[in-house]
Amino acid sequence: MHDEHDSVRDRRALLKNGLVLAGAFALPGAVSATPRLTPLLKASDLRPMTQPPLPSVPAAPVTSSRVVRPELLRQALAALSRHGNRVDRHDRIAIADFAAPSSQPRFHFIDLASGRSTSLLVSHGSGSDPDHSGFLRRFSNDFGSNASSQGAFVTDDYYVGKHGRSQRLIGLDPTNDNALGRAIVVHSAWYANKDMIASHGMLGRSQGCFAVGERDLDQVFARLGPGRMIFAAKV
Repeated sequence: MHDEHDSVRDRRALLKNGLVLAGAFALPGAVSATPRLTPLLKASDLRPMTQPPLPSVPAAPVTSSRVVRPELLRQALAALSRHGNRVDRHDRIAIADFAAPSSQPRFHFIDLASGRSTSLLVSHGSGSDPDHSGFLRRFSNDFGSNASSQGAFVTDDYYVGKHGRSQRLIGLDPTNDNALGRAIVVHSAWYANKDMIASHGMLGRSQGCFAVGERDLDQVFARLGPGRMIFAAKV
């Protein structure tokens, strides 16, 4: 009887130790899953950034269709294929879904190799939404329209201008080929900050630029870099 009691006690001890070891092995995985923060950029960093090497095999199917609507994603990938000789980097793209209101994260950054995506807020132009409804009503490529343009853009160099740190864009389609001359760029603005939604229910409007939140600009610059495509549409 005494031996049986000792055996039961030993089995309980082994079970307890096994659970402790299992927990110990689980901890490193949990720690490694903690996302790393994107380092802040400085003014001296406004230059072409080093990019990861392009995939040497065909990109895996994009798995972010739950975020980017399938038809919009299909059009963006078709644009990347069509303008491939003018877009140096094919590893990541950005898609501005202007069918969504400005209160929703509609600026989608997609890693085409992994399928992972990140979505941020972005403003549209005042000429595209004259009633300030929060919805883009129309596109324009005209000078002085203050409207957003649709189509594919390729990111160019960084500079410091009237909106602070900014990135030039080159329009690749007849619907946005005035982008460089119109100074349609990526920049940050107070009216694109998240707290605008709490106070006004929508973001403010740009003059046609892709204006993002002040705290998001470093992440946007790090994800875009020069030579990548932004696709803007309302599908």
